[in-house]
Amino acid sequence: MDPTVTKEAAMTLLDTATDSPATPSKLGRKRDHTRDQEILDAALDVLAETGYDGMTIDMVAARAKAGKATVYRRWASKGELVVDAVACMKRNDVDLDSLPDTGTLRGDLLTMIKPHSIEEGEKKLQIMAGLMSMLTKDPDLAETVNAAIVEPRAAVYRAFMLRAVERGEISADSDIETLSHITPSMAAYRLLILRKPVDRAFLVALIDGVLLPAVGLAREP
Repeated sequence: MDPTVTKEAAMTLLDTATDSPATPSKLGRKRDHTRDQEILDAALDVLAETGYDGMTIDMVAARAKAGKATVYRRWASKGELVVDAVACMKRNDVDLDSLPDTGTLRGDLLTMIKPHSIEEGEKKLQIMAGLMSMLTKDPDLAETVNAAIVEPRAAVYRAFMLRAVERGEISADSDIETLSHITPSMAAYRLLILRKPVDRAFLVALIDGVLLPAVGLAREP
């Protein structure tokens, strides 16, 4: 650069060069997220069928009829894809904006126990087994998995208990934050560690035998 050129002039020259049509645009192509749900569903199917170790991005892309590059633009690794897929599965089970209100804490909690077919239960068990395999290889994802699996359900329990406090059904001194994690954490432990299905009988036993007594409500006969 000519040493006689002032700093202001140099900046003007630089701006002019940057704005020149001959300069290629550095704006990347906007990502298309319209295929995300299909890819996430495909990831769950492949995970259930092959396990985490046998699962590949190629398999997921083929199942979703998407290009491998499309998948990698959205998820940098197999682990990230699995976590997002499981989180999406959990979010679909919970809608905080339209929670039922039966008038009692027990009634509200029981409405969240949805019937599942045997096939659905087996698939979820296989998915969670694959998730456990992933965590043994990448423990750093544990916090992400907790946020994806336990927290959405804990938020529902928290909302139900706060509502019970407002209507005077349970004491405001109840440790809602801790209690809201009991059932979701036990359900995750049963799936991930014990590799047993979380059925209605298990959830009702937790609600009646642990959660309700902890907030001072009598167990149902």
